[in-house]
Amino acid sequence: MPTVIELVRVLPWPDWLALAVLFGGWTAYARFAKRRSMVQPSVLGATNRERWRWMREATVRDNRVLDGIVVQNLSSPPAFFASTTILIVGALLATLFAGDKASEFVREVPFAARTSVLVFDLKLVVLTAIFVFAFFRFTWSVRQYSFGVILVAALPERERYLGDEAARDAFADRAGRLVGLAAESLNDGIRAYYMAFAAAAWFISAWACMLGTLGVIWVLYRREFHSDVLRVLVDGR
Repeated sequence: MPTVIELVRVLPWPDWLALAVLFGGWTAYARFAKRRSMVQPSVLGATNRERWRWMREATVRDNRVLDGIVVQNLSSPPAFFASTTILIVGALLATLFAGDKASEFVREVPFAARTSVLVFDLKLVVLTAIFVFAFFRFTWSVRQYSFGVILVAALPERERYLGDEAARDAFADRAGRLVGLAAESLNDGIRAYYMAFAAAAWFISAWACMLGTLGVIWVLYRREFHSDVLRVLVDGR
């Protein structure tokens, strides 16, 4: 196994810079998006408000079966992504164990960087780690949606909430927040998929990785804060 000192010596400084830009940009954007959503409408914030309204209306419905089914169905996308991510991680691990053969194959790809096997393996490890992170976020999203189903199923009769606005708001705050957390976990996993494309550009060159990272962050920002979907959710047009 290579030591940290060997990696420092083998990996050129542009590659270290690419790693810093990739993970630094990813982390910085995640924090920026969370804080920005407090002062500017975002897709996640707008849908969270609709989740709150949905859970508030569920308190006075005669039949909550449909609400439970909808919450359960919302877990289908993260479950699909989780199963897909397992296949991707397996393929990346198989490539990692292939060693020299995989490295030689990449060298034949046009515009791909010619690197040592050690550097190639490091790039695979980074890409694998991104998808492992995505897998954990997707599976946690599935579990959170299942918790949401439990809350909806545990709702008492509608008569308890009629005329009691404080009780309705309290349940909407709790259930809406829980379903919103599930959506945030799914969003984190999808964001990791986006960043994986930037990491894949590292096989071409460190500069391609940095450019890809900036491009992905720009796409995420536009879709989160300046998309047509957001305008429909906020303005209804």
